[in-house]
Amino acid sequence: MDKAYFHFHAELNYFLPRKQKNAVIEHLFTWRASIKDMIESLGVPHAEIELIIVNGVSVDFAYIVQPDDQIEVYPRWDAVSLDPRLSLRPPRPEPARFVLDVHLGRLAAYLRMGGFDTLYRNDYDDEELAQISSSESRILLTRDIGLLKRGMVIYGYFMRETNPRRQLEEVAHRFDLFQSVIPFKRCMKCNGLLAPVAKELILDQLPYGTSEFYDVFHRCQSCDQIYWKGAHYQRMQELMNQVLKSDGD
Repeated sequence: MDKAYFHFHAELNYFLPRKQKNAVIEHLFTWRASIKDMIESLGVPHAEIELIIVNGVSVDFAYIVQPDDQIEVYPRWDAVSLDPRLSLRPPRPEPARFVLDVHLGRLAAYLRMGGFDTLYRNDYDDEELAQISSSESRILLTRDIGLLKRGMVIYGYFMRETNPRRQLEEVAHRFDLFQSVIPFKRCMKCNGLLAPVAKELILDQLPYGTSEFYDVFHRCQSCDQIYWKGAHYQRMQELMNQVLKSDGD
């Protein structure tokens, strides 16, 4: 029986059993397999990996594991200084765009509040999520590790946190969103783009008394939802400010 030796770095250890975390894993195998398949058999989804080094050489996901290979797996492209380094996927489009699974509805609203193009429906199935992520080059955020192992998923991340506020912080740090926040750009309900709208055009759509206290309004160009800087906006703005202050913490 052949052996290969795997060492997973940094946050990739999250996916490993306690005894294998931050340790060299002696992996026995009797079949010919790509390094992608073998890594995922150990529990780590390919979508979170940016660099693989075998015996000191950068390789891609198609590499066939050989007996006695020494394999280092990293979550970040710039984890080590090595030339050349093979890219495991195309550069991620900027600004970052997202699609979220059914468990992350509140996070979707928060990301939209920050101006990020975020697709979410509570009836997306796994096939749809993987397809959207692939065809539209969106980062798939999920609480389903198996979903990130689907071959068509190019960009993806498993949410470690379960609290929506902390999830927002987690995503902001992982994808460096701190300089890209644009409030009042997207609708929190449908992800449509917002545009300024004259108050006199929407008076009949405003709650009683609102027009007396506010003069600046935005309307979603997709679903016609109206927004203004009321108490709800203030609470959301405070949340975003708290998350932005966590940059570098």
